[in-house]
Amino acid sequence: MTSLPKPAQLVFKILGPLEVSGPSGPVRIPPGRQEMILASLLLEANRIVSTDHLVDLIWDEEPPETARTQVQICVSRLRKSFTDAGIDASLATRPPGYILQTAEDQLDLNVFHGRVAEARVLIKEGRNAEAAELLRAAVALWRGRCLSGISSETLRTKALRLDEDRLTAIETYLDLELELGRHHQLVAEIGWLVHEHPLRERLRGQLMLALYRSGRQAEALETYRAGRDLLIEELGLEPGEELRLLETAILSGDTALLLERGPARRPADSDPGPAPAAVMPYREEKPHQLPADTADFIGRESLIQSMETALLSRAGHRAVGVVVVVGKPGVGKSTLATHVAHRLGEEHFPDGQLYCDMRGTRSEPMAAKEVLGRFLRALGIPGPMLPDDMDERAEMYRTLLANRRVLVVLDDAASEGQVMPLLPGRSGCAVLVTSRARLTALPGAHRVELDILDTDQALELLGRVIGLERVAREPDAARALLNTVGGLPLALRIIAARLAARPHWTLASMVHRLANERHRLDELTHGEMTMRASLSLTHDGLGRDERRLLRLLSLAEGPTMPGWLAGALLDDHRPFPSDLLEPLVDVQMLDVVAVERSGEFRYRFHEIIRLFAREQLIAHDSEEVQRAALERMIGGWLAIVEQAHRKIYGGDFTVLSGHAPRWFPPSSYVEQMLQDPLEWLDSEQANLCSAVAQAATAQLDELSWDLATRLVTLFEARGYHDQWEQTHRQALEAVRRAGNKRGTAALLTSLGTLYISRRQPQESKAALDAALALFEELGDAHGLALCRRDLALLQRQQGADDDALTLYNQSMRDFEQAGDIVGKAIVLTQSAHILMRRGDTHAAHTQLEEALEIYRSVGYVGGEAQALRRVGQVLAQRGEHEEAERTLTEVLEMVRRTGDVIGQGHLLHNLGEVNAEMGRVEQARGFFDQALAIREQIMDHGGAAVVRLGLASLLQRTGDRAGAGALLEEAIATFRERDMACEMREAERLLGLVSGD
Repeated sequence: MTSLPKPAQLVFKILGPLEVSGPSGPVRIPPGRQEMILASLLLEANRIVSTDHLVDLIWDEEPPETARTQVQICVSRLRKSFTDAGIDASLATRPPGYILQTAEDQLDLNVFHGRVAEARVLIKEGRNAEAAELLRAAVALWRGRCLSGISSETLRTKALRLDEDRLTAIETYLDLELELGRHHQLVAEIGWLVHEHPLRERLRGQLMLALYRSGRQAEALETYRAGRDLLIEELGLEPGEELRLLETAILSGDTALLLERGPARRPADSDPGPAPAAVMPYREEKPHQLPADTADFIGRESLIQSMETALLSRAGHRAVGVVVVVGKPGVGKSTLATHVAHRLGEEHFPDGQLYCDMRGTRSEPMAAKEVLGRFLRALGIPGPMLPDDMDERAEMYRTLLANRRVLVVLDDAASEGQVMPLLPGRSGCAVLVTSRARLTALPGAHRVELDILDTDQALELLGRVIGLERVAREPDAARALLNTVGGLPLALRIIAARLAARPHWTLASMVHRLANERHRLDELTHGEMTMRASLSLTHDGLGRDERRLLRLLSLAEGPTMPGWLAGALLDDHRPFPSDLLEPLVDVQMLDVVAVERSGEFRYRFHEIIRLFAREQLIAHDSEEVQRAALERMIGGWLAIVEQAHRKIYGGDFTVLSGHAPRWFPPSSYVEQMLQDPLEWLDSEQANLCSAVAQAATAQLDELSWDLATRLVTLFEARGYHDQWEQTHRQALEAVRRAGNKRGTAALLTSLGTLYISRRQPQESKAALDAALALFEELGDAHGLALCRRDLALLQRQQGADDDALTLYNQSMRDFEQAGDIVGKAIVLTQSAHILMRRGDTHAAHTQLEEALEIYRSVGYVGGEAQALRRVGQVLAQRGEHEEAERTLTEVLEMVRRTGDVIGQGHLLHNLGEVNAEMGRVEQARGFFDQALAIREQIMDHGGAAVVRLGLASLLQRTGDRAGAGALLEEAIATFRERDMACEMREAERLLGLVSGD
């Protein structure tokens, strides 16, 4: 469990009176406007708060004409207070308002939410005592009512919601501690809480249960009666059903209210042993993939209502609600869809939202198969469990959504064929699609034709960005401006941002400028002319360096951009590269979409702006300039991926390094990003794959193969087999075209490993043999070691153990020559399995101990877990079952921490086998049941059948022939369907014993 932040780290406190602390002590914030503005910014920390909202907050009615200026002055004074106190927090201007950027541990509210979220994970893992402790620590952050002492009704409403979150956290840890048997200690605490919150029925029920379990039945019933009298007197209501049922159970002495006194009974001669370890369920978090909503969304209410009706009206029918939003570029299709999705939220779709940018207007739209892979992972299916066939993925997707209520948002779809496989099969879900095409072949779809903003809506949007008083001063010019931009929301936002950045410009002057620009582009159609004119005018008003950066940013083809890319593209090594992007954000040429762990912002182009910037790039920058910038950008990705691999493996082990140039982002920035290197790789997967494709297309062959093979660190851990093959095929074409033999061999070796993971032995051997020949020609010991290791694994899987051991020995010598100690340890781990199969447990154990020493010396946790599992199996094979159980339980805890659900399934199965050998029938069955539950949850039907085989063997030993026979018949059907011949023979043999044949 993550260590709790120390109180001294907190800079801002709102869980009680508002307090600010700097390195030298408390910082005084004047009461009144500054206090209210700071409170509002802290409630929305790291999110933009509009100036209009702050104005409304301070002046409930009729704000003065100088209201926006006064807000600006308050913000400036807050900035000065932070600077003078040495507070490391950024209060920045972000149209249409301000954002207070704080680290996670600087604000008590963030710490509270973080601890509650971590507690939820612990509860899912069955670690209730730790979860209760963490929730108590979260509640301890409160120093009174949230934002007490601030009089604003708007802020009080938000604060009351947070006070409610505190009570919910208290009730949750009380539930956990009651289940842990701490009822005696809790009676006084819950009694005080009921006194403070007498109408809260959940607390009253907890007090009744604590009293009853403490042998105080009469007091428990009196607590109910007192609560009933109060509810009737205060609200005229009877207690809720849950409280009434609890009273009935107490009156009847229902033993179900009591905690279990011990484990289930076992035969007298069996060793009870420890309880089965609690299983960590597969990743079942509800997906919340929507982009941020737009703070200044305007109008469209009738369209929104029709969309919501169409999405929700299918509840009583079998068909899925489908809405397609169509319209011209820049009209706001994506903004509208995102807004509607956020409005519906968890109230109507409590199991989450799936979102994908389908890239329909790009040269290569997203394939439905790839989108299915993304969605299945988000729904909890581990990568290695994903079928290769698209139809099988679609079937798995529909099965997972059959009993869930999920909203699926498909943005910028290209065609019906791209969308059809992504439609759920049951009416509990709904699908929201945006497209420039009408998609008329989608069955039962409700189509929404999105048009431009009307005059009133456009004026409201303009006023929100530049200020209503400015619009009021020039009403005729404002309307002329709207006519000039044609009512397109994107064009209007761009022009408005330009005006907001130039408060001394009149609206009339902007109309004149834009009119001249339109005349220059009068060969374009109306919609294109409007957008191109708006973009050209804003682009030409930028400084020289900003224009150059905008052009170069169009080289980035991923969905979003980290701030360091600006530094790489310009070859600028400043410590805060996102500063370079701020001028582009100010004029709406770039959107801020998130804040990274490093504290830097994350950015995104609107597709129209990206295409415009690419046109400018081609027109103004030579191919040499473009290529150099592209090389730096991809070199930056490679440098970070290289460091991520080192953090995971403890060094440059098990991977070949090329000679491509690296570009190094600021070290402090990278250190923050790579606190969890695998998580960072996963979050940047789309950008990294795009970088490989760009490198290959640009014939940067060294960069393409070096980055592609480095990404196997991610692909292998997360089971991204599609991306693994796609990136390697792209890079392979580039290196072959360049005659790059080492790059070709490295990619073929990696593809050989992929085909092993996919159980394609013939394809694997062909790739590895070709790579081996190239490495022998080059005399590359490291490459030979990697090839021979995987060729040995193929031989081992086919039962050719002697050939495998020969190849393993050669591989080990090659790894030693190359100085790759982790590569050597992996060979020791894999070859130990052959020694186990031959019964040479002493030699196997010796090899595994050597491998463990290596893994631990470099800090490679993944290798340590694999070797320890083999150690547990060796110990079980030698009959040292108790030590085997301790070792396997240790590994189970390790894979839990990494979220390796497949590893959990294997280890629970192993623990079941060990307990069966020890005669602990109930314990063994518990482990088998948990292993089976995991396999079924992640839809690993083959793995589930293997567990059924082990469970059937256990039942057969206990005389339960009927139960064993049913399990075996089910397993045999699966083995036959999946061509698992070896497992089927064993199941048929055991079925013969069970049936007496």
